[in-house]
Amino acid sequence: MDKSYQKLIKGNQIYAETQLFRDPDYFKNLSKGQKPEYLWIGCSDSRVPANEITKTESGEIFVHRNIANLVVHTDSNLLSVLEYAVKYLEVKHIIVCGHYGCGGVKASMTNTYHGFVDNWLRNIKDVYHKNSLELDAIKNEDERANRLAELNVIEQVRNLAKTTIVQQAWATRELHLHGWVYGLDNGLVKDLSVIHDSQEDIDEIYRFNDSSIVKLQKDFVKKAAVKSAAIKKAVVKKMPVRTAVSLKKKTGNK
Repeated sequence: MDKSYQKLIKGNQIYAETQLFRDPDYFKNLSKGQKPEYLWIGCSDSRVPANEITKTESGEIFVHRNIANLVVHTDSNLLSVLEYAVKYLEVKHIIVCGHYGCGGVKASMTNTYHGFVDNWLRNIKDVYHKNSLELDAIKNEDERANRLAELNVIEQVRNLAKTTIVQQAWATRELHLHGWVYGLDNGLVKDLSVIHDSQEDIDEIYRFNDSSIVKLQKDFVKKAAVKSAAIKKAVVKKMPVRTAVSLKKKTGNK
């Protein structure tokens, strides 16, 4: 078997033994569930591990990563993670973390064909186009790429704020959005101070009406309660769930 692969297996054994030596109940407690306060949306780059650079433990950060840490409103993967983190884990903070020297950002600045990934990088090209006056004025290519990395993070935080998932949470509780950029050359994060904590932080056209959102949430909870009660009734009376749900809707709470 390849030595580089065996290195991973051996490393896992050492990790497990070390954790148990420090705390015999570590994995027992970890298996009971998770309640992280943070959702991390970061780049897939192997040099930017969320837990290591924030010195946090397993279970403290819920993580989603993709090339160049993008928040795309048609990305069902990202939206599924976001909904689970916000609605069910009830995280308090969402951090979009990019990094300087990002390959995806640099690739988006060129006219070179890279393959399928160019469709994904088009989102960063849009950020460049939106900020072309500022970026074109930066003569040094690395400095321009680093500034684009910052502007990209800012744009992705704004994209988060535009989602119905985040706005539904804002209608009922506090949820803070942050933008960071990590320095590969010094190990430090730069907080871009792009803190969004309400609809007031985004353009009006992207805001959903608070009352309609609350009504939607109440309707969802009500429907879920009806279905739950119907399932119990179906089990007891040995009838199809669909029939039980239909009867429950007709009879209300009877």
